Amino acid sequence: MTAPIFDPAAFRLTPEEAALTQRVRDFGERVLAPRAARWDREASFPTDNYRDMHAEGLLAICVPADQGGLGAGFRAYCLAAAEMGRFCGATALTWNMHVCSTLWTGVLSDDLEMDSATRALHRERRAAHYARIVRDGAIYSQPFSEGGAAAAGAAAFGTTARRVPGGFVVNGRKIFASLAGHADFYGILCTETHTDERLSRRDTLYLAIPRDAAGVTVEGDWDPLGMRGTVSRNLVFRDVFVAEHEALMPPGIYFQAASRWPHMFLTLSPTYMGLAQAAYDFCVRYLRGEQPGTPPVKRRMYPTKQLAVAQMRVMLEQAKALWFQSITEAGPDPTKDQVMRALAAQHAVMEGANGIATLALRTCGGQAMLKSLPLERIYRDSRCGALMLPWTAELCLDRIGRDALYEKGEVDA
Repeated sequence: MTAPIFDPAAFRLTPEEAALTQRVRDFGERVLAPRAARWDREASFPTDNYRDMHAEGLLAICVPADQGGLGAGFRAYCLAAAEMGRFCGATALTWNMHVCSTLWTGVLSDDLEMDSATRALHRERRAAHYARIVRDGAIYSQPFSEGGAAAAGAAAFGTTARRVPGGFVVNGRKIFASLAGHADFYGILCTETHTDERLSRRDTLYLAIPRDAAGVTVEGDWDPLGMRGTVSRNLVFRDVFVAEHEALMPPGIYFQAASRWPHMFLTLSPTYMGLAQAAYDFCVRYLRGEQPGTPPVKRRMYPTKQLAVAQMRVMLEQAKALWFQSITEAGPDPTKDQVMRALAAQHAVMEGANGIATLALRTCGGQAMLKSLPLERIYRDSRCGALMLPWTAELCLDRIGRDALYEKGEVDA
């Protein structure tokens, strides 16, 4: 049986967190791992995995228990997603895009300010979305990027929503849209337009667009380096009508969330925490002669191999400690230090996963490059993490450096 990434006793997990992570770990080892090479080889979406995740209740992991879900909070979800990531990175990453539609609209939104009427309407609308997931296994995506500064939080989204009777008309384009062509609903971040006004981030809307809505098209090829099973093609919206009740958040609430709950952008990192653990585990098994698909030849007696494993273990423990602290601190209105720590955790995991995979590949040698073994895929998948908006590795360093040297409102003469 595979050991947990975060030992429940050592990290003081709650009984619910320990049970949930074990459930996901068992599912990943039994169901996801045997299929992972297929999605990577074909660059195809893991449809079979999602069918089984629905049966397992995992599509509703963050749906409240009283509405048929597993009721996981932020930390519990992150820990579970890390366990999934070690068995199939593409499934874990696309699962995150789906889960955020419930995490953001659920426990995260409950921490935000709304008047009583707005909150009541929001709960009514999100219950309809939750029911689709619980009852029908509906899959939601979360297309974010547009090729400009919007996904990094520096500008308004160029995809726009014009209010019309009964809803909105959406126009725009999303690139690297994971689950394109496979999600049942696209959770689109777009900007509500107003007459003779510039687009504003404060007017961001979060709308669920049905995949079969008139004017929705999927474009472009998909043949990337890694995370091939995410099928992140381009989505184009041409005069797409979206009914008002399909709003995943009330107007203004996404902007409030992005401003007051910044740890919401940390949820891409669990997949890569899992990949880091997977790379280390592979290397240990290989050197011990226990990796399936390789001869039972021990290579652990060489000092150079022992030193490399020690380096990997140090890198892994550093990333785990920092990341666990950050997901534990997640909540509304974090301090400056907590935000900087979250950015540091994101950078440590996204770059550290590939650093560990690189060292594992070098240590295990030429056989580890074969596509018949998982390390080659782990290496390619892990390289993609540092590129993911809104907190790319570069943007994390930029924010940390600036915030370390400037207090709010300070400028140089």
